[in-house]
Amino acid sequence: MEFISQSGRVDKVLQKHLKSTRNQIEHFIKEGNVKVNGKVIKKCGYKLNGGEKIEYDIKKPIYEKKYKIDFDVEKLYEDEDILIINKPPFLTVHPAPSVKEATLVDWLKQENISLSTISGEERHGIVHRIDKQTSGALVIAKNNESHLALSKQLEDKSMGRYYLAIIDTPLKDNIIVEKSIARNRKNRLKMASDDKGRAAKSAFLKLVTSNNEKLELISAKLFTGRTHQIRVHLNTLSRHIIGDNLYGFKSKEGKIKRVMLHAYILYLVHPKTKKKIYVKAPLLKDFKDILEKNFTMERVYEKIDSDNIIHSFNTYF
Repeated sequence: MEFISQSGRVDKVLQKHLKSTRNQIEHFIKEGNVKVNGKVIKKCGYKLNGGEKIEYDIKKPIYEKKYKIDFDVEKLYEDEDILIINKPPFLTVHPAPSVKEATLVDWLKQENISLSTISGEERHGIVHRIDKQTSGALVIAKNNESHLALSKQLEDKSMGRYYLAIIDTPLKDNIIVEKSIARNRKNRLKMASDDKGRAAKSAFLKLVTSNNEKLELISAKLFTGRTHQIRVHLNTLSRHIIGDNLYGFKSKEGKIKRVMLHAYILYLVHPKTKKKIYVKAPLLKDFKDILEKNFTMERVYEKIDSDNIIHSFNTYF
C-alpha cells in the first residue's frame, strides 16, 4: 500500500512508479490487482487526482525479459485499435518452452505497444500467426474489443491474406486444392494430406515463370487456416517452395536459407470503423534477391501489383 501524489491516468502513473511497460501495467490492472481508496479498479484510464491511497498486489513479476532484442520490425499500419507489421523471417511470433530467443511479442512489449490480453500472457495481441521462416503481413490487436472482432473475421473469412511464393516447378494451370490435412504419422514435424484430417482449401495463381523456365512466382490464397497448408497442398501437386527442405525441395545451387513464402497482402474489416482495408507488405531483401537473379523484374512488378492479384483471384476462382 502506498500514497501516490501524482495525478493523471492510473496506468500511466503506475507505469512510471513501477518502471514497467504500458502493456504490462494494463494487464496488471485488468486482472484486478489495483485498488484506489480501497476499491478495485479495472479501467486503465481511471483518473487520479493526487493523494489517493493506491494498493497493488504483485503476486509475480509482471514480466521478465529473457532475451536480448536486437532487431526491429517494420510497421505498415497503426492506429489505436490495431497494428499491422511486416514480420521478418526467422522471427518466432510468440514465446513457447521450445523458443530460446526473443519473439515478436517480446518486441511488442519492449516498444510499449498496448496489446489485447485475451490470448494470455505469452500471446498478448496475437490474433493469427505465420511460421517462423515465413515473412510478411501480420495484424496485432491492441485491445480486447479489436481482438474479438478480428477473431470473428478469421472464422467468417472476412480477414485473410494473399501470399507470394517461389516454387521449384511451374504449375500447369491456376488451381484450387481441396485436401484434408493432419499431422504426418511418420514425422511429427510435418503435416500431410490425410482423408482423416481437417478440411483444407487453397487457391494457387500463376504469376511469372523464371527466365530459365524452371522456377515460378505464384500467389496463394487460403480458405482455411491449417498448419503448413500452402506447403502441404503444393506438395500434393509435386511442387515445393524453394528453401522448403522439410517438404521436399532439393537445392541445386547452394542452400537457400529459408522457405520463400511471403504474406503479401492482408485484408480485413477495421474493428471500429468497419471499413475494409488492404495493406501490402513489401518484399524483403532475401526474397527480392532471388527474384532479381532469376526473373525479369519488370514483369514481376506488373504481376504483383495488388489490384492485379486481387482481380485475378476474383476472376479465376
